[in-house]
Amino acid sequence: MFLTPDRPLGALTAPGAVLYPAWCMHSQEPAAMMPTIVLVEDDPPLRTLTTRALQENGFTVRPVGTAPEMWLALGQGPVDLVLLDIMLPGTNGIDLCRAIRQKSDVPIIFVSAKGSETDRVVGLELGADDYIAKPFGTRELLARVRAVLRRGGAERQAAEQRATGILTFDGWSLNLPRRELLSPTGGLVDLTGAEFDLLVTLCDHSGRVIARERLIELSRTRLGDSSDRSIDVLVSRLRRKLSSAGAEAPIATVRGIGYMFTAPVTRD
Repeated sequence: MFLTPDRPLGALTAPGAVLYPAWCMHSQEPAAMMPTIVLVEDDPPLRTLTTRALQENGFTVRPVGTAPEMWLALGQGPVDLVLLDIMLPGTNGIDLCRAIRQKSDVPIIFVSAKGSETDRVVGLELGADDYIAKPFGTRELLARVRAVLRRGGAERQAAEQRATGILTFDGWSLNLPRRELLSPTGGLVDLTGAEFDLLVTLCDHSGRVIARERLIELSRTRLGDSSDRSIDVLVSRLRRKLSSAGAEAPIATVRGIGYMFTAPVTRD
């Protein structure tokens, strides 16, 4: 088991670092290449043990102990996953998760001795993909890492296929080749190009919080240099059109961060 004592949370200090494009879209290396993990853990013995366990099972690891070191590690190249301790000196993982999500959808697993439901919920709502509580064993760690990487690979594959197929949610049908949206009653809903691209982006990330800045990047072909306010207006317009069938639109606002598409999405 990996063990570590509890520590008091420190005050957040601004990372003051540039989020580099190289890691923002995470790794696109062939499957045969070793996935790259940034491990953020301030306890040296635990950091060493975790690094060794991951390396012995086929992962490339960039181990760091502080928030500034994390930004530097992220800037060294594409990253497939971040293992992020919640309690770090001078900052905390929850705020770091929020900062990462402003620029990237790289998978994040929280690691912490704090195992309360509140901690897990807050982390997941901020966009973390999973949560593992200390103490934990190597088998559990590897299982969670591999599961998150599999989900991330499936999401990237879906993004690559977004020009084909039909997405369905709550009775709605989004035809990607024709760029058409059909209501649950079969009626054609008029969408602007920006509204259509935004809806596709939300569907591709169903169940995950997306920051406003990240929405701009993911929908770059239409949204370009749009501001946060422009995104809010666009989401408001899209909500009205998705509410035309009488049900509430499946786009939730995550205060201070961005939005989340709440409906399950299937691709035909």
